[in-house]
Amino acid sequence: MGHWLERNIIEPGKLPLLLALASFILSFVITRTITRMIKAGKGPFRNITPGGVHIHHVVPGVVLTVIGGFGAVASGRQGIGAGISAVLFGVGAGLVLDEFALILHLHDVYWSEQGRQSVEVVVITASLVALLLSGFLPFGVNEVSAAERGNRGVVAAEIVINFAFALFALVNGKLRIAVLGVLVPVVAIVGAVRLARPGSPWARRFYRRRARARAKARTRAERHDARWNRVRRRLQDWIGGFTES
Repeated sequence: MGHWLERNIIEPGKLPLLLALASFILSFVITRTITRMIKAGKGPFRNITPGGVHIHHVVPGVVLTVIGGFGAVASGRQGIGAGISAVLFGVGAGLVLDEFALILHLHDVYWSEQGRQSVEVVVITASLVALLLSGFLPFGVNEVSAAERGNRGVVAAEIVINFAFALFALVNGKLRIAVLGVLVPVVAIVGAVRLARPGSPWARRFYRRRARARAKARTRAERHDARWNRVRRRLQDWIGGFTES
């Protein structure tokens, strides 16, 4: 089955990545479904609290991620071992990133406003892995021609330039664009050349004495947030099971 998939559906060697992505998404969906049921008091599921200690699902997630990661290193990209390791890693990563906000804040913020960060990280991770499966490689390496591959200097220069655009987008306060720009360089270019967001390192350093630039950046950020924040929150509510407070 695995050989048939690699011959007809995906590129050779990418089956473990496909299995990891599918396991990651399925793990997250099942986990969110169970936690929603626990929150609503429905079904047979309850929090695990041996000795009064609440065991969060990030704990078994870390264990599975470690086992799957080391298993993948040991088994390579071929064979049953690679597939099993990919599934274990994907399930573990889904459990861990579902509680990313808890790790970040060192506090149980699962159903709070900060808990939305977990959903956002999961969506970004799944999107990036899907782009990798589609053939995108970091910093536009996939667009390098056969002739350019023979010239290491040209390849290195292209990687550095694309990395610089992603870094500029990050300094401009556009984290999502910077992360996506690692795989799709044109996205990073757009984020790098446009006005920085207020409060970003670039704005604090270079807009300090430019009142017009500060005002324009603030207006653009407010307009962008008003347009997209509501859409993002609705998507987070639908995926993560949040309810309006």
